[in-house]
Amino acid sequence: MPARIEDVAVHAGVSVKTVSRVLNGYTNVRAKLRTRIEASIRELNYVPNASARSLAGNRSYLVALLYDNPTAGSSYVMELIVGVLQACRGTPYNAVLHPFEAGEDLAARIDGFVAQHRPDALVLVPPHASNAKLLQRLDELDIRYSTISSKLRESQIDIGFDERKAAEEIVAHLISLGHRRIGHVTGLKGHGARTWRRNGYRDALRKGGIAYDESLVAEGDFTFASGVAAAKALLDQRRPPTAIFAANDDMACGVMREAHERGLVIPRDLSVCGFDGTPVSQLISPGLTTVHQPCREMGCAATERVLQAIRDPALRKQERVPYQVQLRASTAAPGKP
Repeated sequence: MPARIEDVAVHAGVSVKTVSRVLNGYTNVRAKLRTRIEASIRELNYVPNASARSLAGNRSYLVALLYDNPTAGSSYVMELIVGVLQACRGTPYNAVLHPFEAGEDLAARIDGFVAQHRPDALVLVPPHASNAKLLQRLDELDIRYSTISSKLRESQIDIGFDERKAAEEIVAHLISLGHRRIGHVTGLKGHGARTWRRNGYRDALRKGGIAYDESLVAEGDFTFASGVAAAKALLDQRRPPTAIFAANDDMACGVMREAHERGLVIPRDLSVCGFDGTPVSQLISPGLTTVHQPCREMGCAATERVLQAIRDPALRKQERVPYQVQLRASTAAPGKP
């Protein structure tokens, strides 16, 4: 017979209620006692009955990650997913992963999703994380949620990092190498990342004593193809930039592809840097100078905090995690191999 919660309680020498508190993630159980109960659970191979628990507690024990445009920045989304799953491990919660394209009817589609799956909590990825109407609707539905890199103060639980400062640092690196004509490929409109990274680019130029030139800014949407198109526009200029900062790694790879097609040698003829620190940044040649965005850590922290908010609805948390500028061979002084 499979072990029951009563068996775990007897084995650990505690009450069923105490075992239940550990299983439900409550923090008011002494660490030593929690360790003993967890050891009993492992030793007896106890597996909670999710259906019974859901009925008893009026919960689904589901946390949903809602994201947009899975083809753009797919590595970013995958790292977030890993973080969400990591946070659910060892808890009674399972993760539901669902892409939602942005649109006027987003709130209505969210209503349908909530009615069908009854998630206890949501984790929202940009641009949904910055959708004021969506956040208002979730408040009306009384569903706990956390956001990742939201640009709205309305978000009660938000996990992110200082993207503006990180962008400033990486452009300052290009300036320190001697670049003065630096292009920028923007992110998708509506994303906080677009604004923060472009502002960081402008901050670095200002501090470096370089005038901002609108002609050196090309539109992108976080896809490889938009990076190629932006590079064409920038490199076709009579005085093309000697360096290009793309708002993510996928677009930076698109820039490198177009440069290669033109016979340019990176970094001798053109320095290129990206943002996000996705696996591709290490796999291409030359390796891409970029900012490592702590996606996995943000996904994990956003999930942990929203699960806490289920037990403590008054929880408010604005948390920033550290980033890292990763210098590789795609950047060098102008004309230097």
